[in-house]
Amino acid sequence: MDVALKIWRFDSKTGDRALKEYEVDAPEWACLLDVLDIIKDQVDGTLAYRKSCRMMICGSCGMRMDGRAVLACKERMKPIVDAGHVPVISAMGNLPIVRDLVVDMGPFWGKIRAIKPYLQPGYEEPPEREWTFSQQEMNPIHKESLCIMCGCCVSECNSMESDPDFLGPAALAKGFRFVGDPRDKANVERLNEYNSEHGIWDCTRCYFCQERCPKGVDPRDAIAKLGAESIREGIDHDGGAKHANWFVTSSKTTGWLREEELVPKTQGYLETLKQAKFAAGLIKHGKARPIPFPHVAADVKEARALYNLVKEQGKDGAAGIVQGEKALERIEFIEEEAARAQEEAEE
Repeated sequence: MDVALKIWRFDSKTGDRALKEYEVDAPEWACLLDVLDIIKDQVDGTLAYRKSCRMMICGSCGMRMDGRAVLACKERMKPIVDAGHVPVISAMGNLPIVRDLVVDMGPFWGKIRAIKPYLQPGYEEPPEREWTFSQQEMNPIHKESLCIMCGCCVSECNSMESDPDFLGPAALAKGFRFVGDPRDKANVERLNEYNSEHGIWDCTRCYFCQERCPKGVDPRDAIAKLGAESIREGIDHDGGAKHANWFVTSSKTTGWLREEELVPKTQGYLETLKQAKFAAGLIKHGKARPIPFPHVAADVKEARALYNLVKEQGKDGAAGIVQGEKALERIEFIEEEAARAQEEAEE
């Protein structure tokens, strides 16, 4: 099949950047990486990109196709060719480009090192036998353990684009892999570090990292688990944690989110006074009430019962999010089975 690609070429030494189009003959089973290999072998040997395992496990061939991060070895080209589309290939985002499709992974690995990606079991002398844990105890970190460090999530992170110092989805997902590991005894110390400036609460929850992860790690969910564990451990000095705490308190006490009290409860009364002009604008346009009398919802008992149930079951941290993930997986499975049965019945 004839495959056409447009590739952004870049040389960091000269600053030259150009979009070049290539067209080659490739087998129908070819993936994007195969096509790049053909271009390099037969058309332009100066094209630079990374690869290693070719089996979607090493993470080396991360790049962008049409502005979204992908693993080149995972993207099959036949559907794209059949659609008559010519994709644009470029280097990953949020990392310095060295040449063509190769980025400098130094900042990426620096943030991975910053979260201390190793077990801290807390004993002075190793035990006589290894520690063993059940599958159920290890389930909370199953998805995070699948991370191959490809950087696709980092490439798409809006927070990192606006704040390069943000730890980022890959590092924080790796952080929860150890916070949630029952063998690790430094979870409180870790959570305090992850709650510092440029940490957990700087995530904008755009979910782009989740959409582009090729291995289903769901980094945003991992960040949510870190936030839930932080609040469960009483680590709430960050404004983001106070914001989340007020959501819970407000819903539990009145059944509503009392937005007029959100800024005072999150940022303090002094900061609220500084924003008096902004608050007046909200009141003028009907976005806030001048006197925020709490209004209790008719069915507030349901919200309180749910809160009490979560506390009783011990699901007020990451365990609650894991429980939700399992429930969604069951629902998805049931829906897929129902759809499959419907198709078979129609046939």
